[in-house]
Amino acid sequence: MSEPHTHGFSISKAIKRYLITGILVWLPISVTIWILTSIINSADRLIKLLPEQWQPEKYIGLTFPGIGVLLAIVLLFCTGIFAANVIGRKIIEGWDSLMGRIPVVKSIYSSVKKVSESLLSDNSRSFKTPVLVPFPQPNIWTIAFVSGSVPQSVLDALPEKSGYVSVYVPTTPNPTGGYYIMVKQEDIIELDMSVDEALKYVISLGMVMPDELPIKKTTHKES
Repeated sequence: MSEPHTHGFSISKAIKRYLITGILVWLPISVTIWILTSIINSADRLIKLLPEQWQPEKYIGLTFPGIGVLLAIVLLFCTGIFAANVIGRKIIEGWDSLMGRIPVVKSIYSSVKKVSESLLSDNSRSFKTPVLVPFPQPNIWTIAFVSGSVPQSVLDALPEKSGYVSVYVPTTPNPTGGYYIMVKQEDIIELDMSVDEALKYVISLGMVMPDELPIKKTTHKES
């Protein structure tokens, strides 16, 4: 007598499984397409900044998605060339000095500039080293990124006047939000893994694991 019920349950279970499988296939594809489309559409708006007689649509008669991306790449490349020479550096220094004199604006501009330099500069160690730190309390560990040294004015206010390292603890699954904390050097465990691997691990809630998670250097003091 229970066979119809069992048969119906198996069908509903199979339908649920297939639906979830379909979602798992299409969700990353849809999100990726949505993000790329948003980027392309935003970049294409750069075309509108050109004088009308310079816009490709005037000559071609059609609008091609992605032209703005090419324009953005060319603009960034040309800006990089300009900023790399002596005259360009002087002009940028003058611009930075001007922005640094405007109330409110100087705080935002200088903060964004320093963060972007830390994230993108090849010669900076900031945000280049994934580490393990005890957070939010001892014996509970999380992945963080070294963000630099602690200013002397802050060190002077800490219980111990030296030996602290600034780290950024990203939240999951959105790593753009997180916590800036200061940790004792001996409490940090440095990981021999790339920033990309560490970010994937954090964003995926620990489900996308690197091939290996070797410890590069442990600085714990032996008791």
